[in-house]
Amino acid sequence: MREQKTRRLKALGRLGEDRVEPESSQGAFGVSATETDKQDSNSLCNEVFSAENIEQAIYSVRKNKGAPGIDGMTVYELEEWWKEHGADEERYIRELHYRPAPVRKVEIPKPNGGTRELGIPTVKDRMIQQAVLQVITPLVDPSFSEHSFGFRPRRSAHQAIECARKYYEDGYKTVVDIDLKSYFDTVNHDILMRLVEEKGITDKVILHIIRRSLIAGIMEGGVTTQRTEGTPQGGPLSPLLSNIYLDVLDKELEARGHAFVRYADDVNIYVKSRRAGERVMETTTKFLETKLRLTVNPEKSEVGSPSKFKFLGFSLGTDVGGVYIRVHPASVKRLKDKIRQITKRNRGIALTRMLDELKRALTGWMNYYGVCKCKGLREATDEWLRRRIRQYLWKQWKKPSARKRNLMKLGIDKERAYMWSYTRRGYWRTAGSPILSRTLTNQYLSKIGLFSMLEHYMKKSEGKRTAACGTA
Repeated sequence: MREQKTRRLKALGRLGEDRVEPESSQGAFGVSATETDKQDSNSLCNEVFSAENIEQAIYSVRKNKGAPGIDGMTVYELEEWWKEHGADEERYIRELHYRPAPVRKVEIPKPNGGTRELGIPTVKDRMIQQAVLQVITPLVDPSFSEHSFGFRPRRSAHQAIECARKYYEDGYKTVVDIDLKSYFDTVNHDILMRLVEEKGITDKVILHIIRRSLIAGIMEGGVTTQRTEGTPQGGPLSPLLSNIYLDVLDKELEARGHAFVRYADDVNIYVKSRRAGERVMETTTKFLETKLRLTVNPEKSEVGSPSKFKFLGFSLGTDVGGVYIRVHPASVKRLKDKIRQITKRNRGIALTRMLDELKRALTGWMNYYGVCKCKGLREATDEWLRRRIRQYLWKQWKKPSARKRNLMKLGIDKERAYMWSYTRRGYWRTAGSPILSRTLTNQYLSKIGLFSMLEHYMKKSEGKRTAACGTA
């Protein structure tokens, strides 16, 4: 048990040691696994139900919050439930009687239209999945490809797009962008379970939990539909299982010597000519459909320039300084749509609440797209946002008497304030006119708490430079 825990800590990087790839033996799908990773019948199960691991699983589920499942239990009730029923639940699972409740079907809108189906397990089932995830991730993750970046410890979308940028800089001017149709809904359960075992997870209790989580039904409108394929999005195990499944593709692409980047089900393969790209598209599609029984969407899968395609919300550009990362136009449109939604002039909410919503939304956006070269975009968005806030305030003032009073408070003389308060310009034109640009100045808006993307970026850049100088 101590050796297993040490190996887990090493794999997570907690001991500060470099990750070492295991010596591989090939399984039925060419996936590397080692005999030293084969677990005896109860060792992994004991780790899953250790007090430390269960405590961490409860903490993680509660931290992630999320909606209740079909039983209505919230994340805040989970700890007390486990204290009262944990011993019986553990015995029940060890005897291979685990039957997770059906997941609650939820549909969320996709950025490009349509909806994505989520399956929300009960809080109890999320905790069981999380406990399993914490134990098997350190055992499985080291065998994954270095080209895989999605839902893995110490890996991110920023690393994925930086890898793509280097490929483009090295002369790979064509990308094969493969879109998998309904990937999470079409994963074959039998193939997946075989791949899980080939990764060294042979504990029958763990395998039972995984299998039962996969086939848990979906409840909609009080009717439960049984699931025969797919890994329902919404459960903690789903991202890891999807990586195990597509690791087969990663190993195949590595064997062929391809330069590629994969983030979850987003696969980009970089080649040096369009002809090569079309050939790779054909052979990779055939592999996915015959070996993994997945469907490639021909309408969304393309061969072309990395500067035109969207990958994780980014695209690539070139200038005299070389290849750089930029925000894809579709991502800019999504940002503006979000700002419009928050700053609608007929929302009728307090300005402080609106500014707080803007700050949260823009901070998250900046944290994700902060790696991009887009100073002009930040400046233009700041200017546009200030105008929308001016429009909102002008609308809130409503009557000419209120407008006159507020303009005078902002330093405008009585005669001019009276004249401006009766302007016939519309809200948007007024927001861009001297009436408000001279009163609701940039400094004033900053003082009342309006977030500035450019200032946020400059402060972070200055902090990084200061830290670098201090380190040096």
